[in-house]
Amino acid sequence: MSHRAGRHFLQIPGPTNVPDRVLRAMDLPTIDHRGPEFAALTAEVLAGLRTVFGTSGAALVFPSSGTGAWEAALVNTLSAGDRVLMFETGHFASLWREMAGRLGLKVDFVPGDWRRGVDPEAVEARLKADAEQGIKAVCIVHNETSTGVTTRVPAVREAMDRSGHPALLMVDTISSLGSIDYRHDDWGVDVTVGGSQKGLMLPPGLGFNAVGPKALKASETAGLPRSYWSWAAMLGPNEKGFFPYTPATNLLYGLREALAMLQEEGLDKVFARHHRHAEATRAAVRAWDLELLCAEPKEYSDSLTAVMVPEGQDADRLRAVALDRFDMSLGTGLGRLAGRVFRIGHLGDFNDLMLAGTLAGVEMALELSGIPYRKGGVQAALDFLSEAQRSDVSFAKTG
Repeated sequence: MSHRAGRHFLQIPGPTNVPDRVLRAMDLPTIDHRGPEFAALTAEVLAGLRTVFGTSGAALVFPSSGTGAWEAALVNTLSAGDRVLMFETGHFASLWREMAGRLGLKVDFVPGDWRRGVDPEAVEARLKADAEQGIKAVCIVHNETSTGVTTRVPAVREAMDRSGHPALLMVDTISSLGSIDYRHDDWGVDVTVGGSQKGLMLPPGLGFNAVGPKALKASETAGLPRSYWSWAAMLGPNEKGFFPYTPATNLLYGLREALAMLQEEGLDKVFARHHRHAEATRAAVRAWDLELLCAEPKEYSDSLTAVMVPEGQDADRLRAVALDRFDMSLGTGLGRLAGRVFRIGHLGDFNDLMLAGTLAGVEMALELSGIPYRKGGVQAALDFLSEAQRSDVSFAKTG
C-alpha cells in the first residue's frame, strides 16, 4: 500500500479518535494489580466515572465491550421468565432485545420506525396495563448509534412514576456518555450501561454499569446465572481498589487520563461543544437539501448525525468515495438502513476545525459520487460555527 499523507479522518460514531494524551497514558508500564499503586488508580477511576454518570452510587468496570455491560445489567437484576419492556428505536435496541431473549427473558418489544425515540406515553400505557406488575424492567437506549436519535430519559422516568409501576429503569448510554448530558441519580435510573470507545475517547475494551440502590436490592434475589458479570463479586474487591480477576490495567491508565481531560474542560462545556458541532452538522445537511433520519427535533443526537440519501442512491457508494479519495471513514447504515443512510460521528476528542474538514470531505464525496445535492453545506456550517464563536467571545468579554 502506498503512503497517504495527513491523518485518517475517523468519523464513524465510535470507536472515536483516541487523543495523544490517552495514548501516552496507556503506554505506561503495567503494574502489579494487587499492589497499592493499582489500588489508588482504581479509586481515582471509579470516582471519576461516578461524576460522568452523575451518580453517588456504584460504578463498575468490566473488561468488555458495551455488549458485556448490557449482559451485566440484565443478569444481575432479573430471573428466567421475567418480562422486560423494550422499544425498537434502532439496530442496537434490537440487539439488546435479542440478548434478553437468549437469556431466557420474555420481551415485550414495542415496534418503531427507527426515526424516533421511546414514546413516554407508550411506556406509561404499557405499565398501567400491566395490572399484575409482571414487567420487571424497562430497557431503553438513550442515544441510538444507528439512527442519531436521542430518547428523552427524564420524560420516560416521569411516565413510569405516573404509572405507579415498580419496574426497574435500565438505560444504554454507550454513545452518549461523556458527550450528551446524562444524570443517573437525578433522572431516577436504576442501571446505566456504558462503554469506553465513544465519548470517553478510549479504544474498545471497557464496559460500565452505574447501579442504583433499587437495582442492587434486586440483585440479591435475581436468578439468572452470572459469574464473570457478577456485581457482588466486583463490588467487594473494588472497595479496596482491586478486581476479582486480572483487569485491563493499561486501559484503566487511559481511562484515568480521559476522565481528567473531561474534568479539565468541564462537563457542561463538553456537552455544549458536542451540541455546537451537532447543530453545525445539521445546518450543513439542510443546506445540502438532504434529509435527517431523526424525524423529531427534540430527539436530535449531539453525538452523531444520520443522513438519508435520495431514493435510488447508495449511501455506501458515497462512503467508499470518501474513504478512497479523502481517507475518511463515515458510518454505514445498519440493519434495515443499509445503503440508505450514512452517519457522521462528531463526538469525543473533536473541535471546530476537525468538523469543518469532515464536512468538506462529505460535500466533496457527494459531488464525486453523483448523489443529487445542493452546494453550500460546508459554508452553512462555517457560518454557524463562526457565530457560535463570536457569541462565546462576547460572553467572555462581558462576563
